[in-house]
Amino acid sequence: MAGAAEVSLNPNDSFWSWRDLMYKIVQKLTPDEARIIATQLYIDMLKAGYTQVGEFHYLHHAVGGKHYNDLGEMSNQLIAAANDSGIGLTLLPVLYAHSGFGGQTPNAGQARFINSTDSYLALHQECADALQGHSLHKLGICFHSLRAVTKPQIETVLANLSTSAPIHIHIAEQQKEVQDCLAWSGKRPVQWLHEEVGFNERWCLVHATHLDKNELNAIATSQAIAGLCPTTEANLGDGIFPAVEFEQANGRWGIGSDSHVSLSIVEELRTLEYGQRLRDQKRNRLYRSANNHPEQNRVGDHLFKQALLGGNQACDVSLGLSEGSRADFLVLDASHPFMAASLDAGKTQEILNRWLFATNENLVKDVFVAGKQVINNFHHAEEDSSRFAFTQVIKKVMYDA
Repeated sequence: MAGAAEVSLNPNDSFWSWRDLMYKIVQKLTPDEARIIATQLYIDMLKAGYTQVGEFHYLHHAVGGKHYNDLGEMSNQLIAAANDSGIGLTLLPVLYAHSGFGGQTPNAGQARFINSTDSYLALHQECADALQGHSLHKLGICFHSLRAVTKPQIETVLANLSTSAPIHIHIAEQQKEVQDCLAWSGKRPVQWLHEEVGFNERWCLVHATHLDKNELNAIATSQAIAGLCPTTEANLGDGIFPAVEFEQANGRWGIGSDSHVSLSIVEELRTLEYGQRLRDQKRNRLYRSANNHPEQNRVGDHLFKQALLGGNQACDVSLGLSEGSRADFLVLDASHPFMAASLDAGKTQEILNRWLFATNENLVKDVFVAGKQVINNFHHAEEDSSRFAFTQVIKKVMYDA
């Protein structure tokens, strides 16, 4: 639905009106169609340079909420899509039980997402069984949001599942979410999670856009990841994450594309930096002091390194060209004028800044996952057949063709 929601039907269009359109679309998807969409997504992610996807997966059931005979039916489609595309998958089956804070009854549009605590634990076991033997894949724990689960549910899930798996949750994305949490509990979302449950380096707090100083310091001190999705947060009008202050507190962050309105590492990192510049009316906001980190006073180098470290932690992987890591790497197009000029002049230290701030076309030429080439000269072996199937799904679910 990327690009389909950019029509003003209401002067107060917001995340919540966007969500209504999303609910209508997901009501139409079959398991096969979900796999086709995921396969196309994963191919496009690989072509953009992403090699591991943290799949925040909460479309579990048939239309109307009826459970499939196999609880893991939809999860299996995502695993198949990851295998077919060659991307690494950190599967994050989501517990989604309620429509609002305090255990409110789900609405009709959420029926395909809903699990009880027991059915979620059963689903999680199905996912664990399905992922056996897949060396590129990981399994995590996921709560949709504080408004979608209760404290006893969080505690029960954490008590029954792995004590080392990553844990993801949407939190403090919208001001309305913050106000609703305050009205329910007297606490802000991150404050409530910190004081009532607690979080540590296993947690990825997705968005975490609206923080007060105490919440910001709590995340930073815990070494949890702030899972930032800059193009989606901009598209949905969420707000601007306080990245400068978060980094000054030694906070860790990673990058997700979330709604996939963009699948560009360049656009995500550029939007993150430019949002801080627009807010502060200053330049070069995210970097490290040249005294202690000589390469990271270059904004591009700093952004790329922090995104890599945060993504590794959030997805429970170690990727890159270093000893003990999975050999995931990408090759940029050296024929691009900016790349060629920098290389010819011996200015290799400029490469990341040039790529992230001076180019608009995709320069990701080749991509390797665990040493295996999956993108060759800008192309994926299955891209043509995948795109044809994807087009048919768009026609059906978007235009009822």
